[in-house]
Amino acid sequence: MDKIKSLYTTGEAAEICNVSQQTIIRCFDSGRLQGFKIPGSKFRRIPRESLIKFMKDNSIPLNNLDSGKKKILIVDDDPEILELMVDVLSRDGRFELRTASSGYDAGILTNKFNPDLIILDYMLPDVNGNVVCKTIKSNPEFINTKIIIVSGVVNRDEIDDLLEAGAEDFVQKPFNIAELTEKIAGVLQLQ
Repeated sequence: MDKIKSLYTTGEAAEICNVSQQTIIRCFDSGRLQGFKIPGSKFRRIPRESLIKFMKDNSIPLNNLDSGKKKILIVDDDPEILELMVDVLSRDGRFELRTASSGYDAGILTNKFNPDLIILDYMLPDVNGNVVCKTIKSNPEFINTKIIIVSGVVNRDEIDDLLEAGAEDFVQKPFNIAELTEKIAGVLQLQ
């Protein structure tokens, strides 16, 4: 995993916020953007937390702040499936990945990681996919989070219920990994 940057120059902050460097310098000098000057120079540095607070305070989207990769949370209690998906999707190069093996862990990671997509096993040890779908989709913070359900269950009514609960798509186990990658790209609108 790439280490997340913790300090930014005014130029980097300007690029992330999509404003001019002068705007960032003015906000910094007026105290609206917290940071510090490097002693003995005119160089300013902005800590990540300050930049995030400034962006939130000014309704600037945070999406330029991360790696630029689409974030995917894979939730499955089968370690072999997790390993297979992580292996294939990390080699793809377009995704930043996290994994969880229970609905509880998925909830915590969804809050911390804020994924663009959740690949969700329908039958988790502690909760079913329907509940997870409804919980995520009922939270306005995750309105744009997409969900693909993966399951061995083929009951058409259950699949329809999942799609109604907010899932974008359904993939049946055992699945073809190329087909799954294609569905991921489709749901995330990647070329």
